[in-house]
Amino acid sequence: MTDRSELITQFLKSAEWDHATRANLAGDASNRSYDRLTDPMHGAAVLMNAPPERGEDIRPFVKMTNWLLDQGISAPRILAADEEAGFLLLEDFGDDLFARLCGTARADEVELYTAAVDVLVHLAKAPPPADIAPYNSATYLREAQLLTDWYLPAATGQDTSPELRAEFDSLITAACDGLAQNAVVLRDYHSENLLWLPDREGIRRVGQLDYQDALLGHPAYDLVSLLEDARRDTSPDLQTAMFDHYVTQSGVDKAHFSLAYNTLGMQRNIKIIGIFARLCLRDGKPVYLKHMPRVWDHLQRDLRDPALSALADWLARHVPAPTDDVQKRIAGAGR
Repeated sequence: MTDRSELITQFLKSAEWDHATRANLAGDASNRSYDRLTDPMHGAAVLMNAPPERGEDIRPFVKMTNWLLDQGISAPRILAADEEAGFLLLEDFGDDLFARLCGTARADEVELYTAAVDVLVHLAKAPPPADIAPYNSATYLREAQLLTDWYLPAATGQDTSPELRAEFDSLITAACDGLAQNAVVLRDYHSENLLWLPDREGIRRVGQLDYQDALLGHPAYDLVSLLEDARRDTSPDLQTAMFDHYVTQSGVDKAHFSLAYNTLGMQRNIKIIGIFARLCLRDGKPVYLKHMPRVWDHLQRDLRDPALSALADWLARHVPAPTDDVQKRIAGAGR
């Protein structure tokens, strides 16, 4: 059986990048890994290594890349591909992630976030790609169940009872029922997946990195993903200004959009708390636990919406906050 290092060598040779030097780039929570290639003739590129034997499939990424480029959005151009083996050679957007630039003298946070919101306004009006799956009530529920499957048992030390599961499922379904499915949502639209490309113009200044899980859903989802960032603090003033900017530029009804925003923020933050617990317990990655308090704070803000009061009451009664002690308990269960 040919190992992946040999397959990479073969792929780079076929793409005529076999003389490039390679340096590892920071990965993510998936099984994908990335190397930066530097070649004296071709310049720089990024190698995506997505092992199919570990459940990775680059075809959705390729499909969405081509669609985003067709919409005038800065996705990395594909320089070479081996879809069967799980390799892509991608345009290199550099290192200027929003998460790195914000708060430094090199960038204006408001300028960056305004451009990112403008991308979402543009996306909401774009004709969706063929065969894109819907972000429907069943998907919202399945994702939210990560809380009762992973976080709640680890945080309390007790299995989630069938009665609690049924109550939670009913509340989530009622909250998310009827949300529109009329826009492409990229689903991981936040500061560590957006790159600043100031030499470009308009919405093309915002480089996209992680969008292979895109679905057809409500446009508020990506906005709340951006503004209620799980990994960096965004001030209430920035959140309000960017929310209002989206409403003004898109022409949506503010009251209806606000309810969808709070509902999807609730669903997303519940899901993320469950994902971070799973990353610790199943995958041995406790580093994500440190972000839980921030996500919990976002969740509490979303739950202030009167339409979510029943769910807020249920969570207050049954789900402990991710305090230091709770995080230690989860980390201990993951060993």
